[in-house]
Amino acid sequence: MLCHFALSVRALTPDEWEALRVSLGVGVCATLVIAIPGIALGWLLARRTFPGKLLLDALVHLPLVLTPVVVGYLLLLVFGRGGLLGPMLDALGIEVAFTFLGAVLAAAVVALPLVVRSVRAAVELVDPGLEEAAAVLGAAPFRRLFTITLPLAAPGIVAGLVLGFARSLGEFGATITLAGSIAGETRTLPIAIYQNTQVPGGDAAALRMTLASVALSVLALAASELVLRRLRARAASAAGRDA
Repeated sequence: MLCHFALSVRALTPDEWEALRVSLGVGVCATLVIAIPGIALGWLLARRTFPGKLLLDALVHLPLVLTPVVVGYLLLLVFGRGGLLGPMLDALGIEVAFTFLGAVLAAAVVALPLVVRSVRAAVELVDPGLEEAAAVLGAAPFRRLFTITLPLAAPGIVAGLVLGFARSLGEFGATITLAGSIAGETRTLPIAIYQNTQVPGGDAAALRMTLASVALSVLALAASELVLRRLRARAASAAGRDA
């Protein structure tokens, strides 16, 4: 697979390589942006009951059921220059619409539900009795979270972050609506592929970028599987020592 990816990248033209670079940048940045909020929201929805929990759950998962173009348009209404937060962002010198930041924001919003769902499922599988036992022994809430809950839920957390990264790489509708298609800044692989399918003679370029995109996604999933195996092996080793 590494050879196929290298061949796909080598065959890309400078413009196509630029789209790949932008996609990787957007994917990595979006994953970093949603990592802590995704883990926090997943834990909150799994372990806490509070007024408005159903509404928060619905809002977090809304991008999963909304058309990505609608998500992008809603973000434009909020973060665009004439949007709800536009004047405040302008005063701070921050531009979101039609910038790399906008592409990252669009990808992050669309990918966040996948991270939250994976983290929530992983945390729910952690036996609450372990946390209660640690509390009886005097462990503070944060210590229980970082020494018991999160380590045991680590495989699900890693899987969620990889899913979020892969979703960020493939985001199209929200990105082109909020960030547009600016070469070298917001034109990601999906946007470049679509644009090449709309022009005569663009099929070859679209195919090259499609192969690169597929290879990149498979590499991300393979890396995730390796990390998961190491985490499971470490957990099994720790369980063996405790026994």
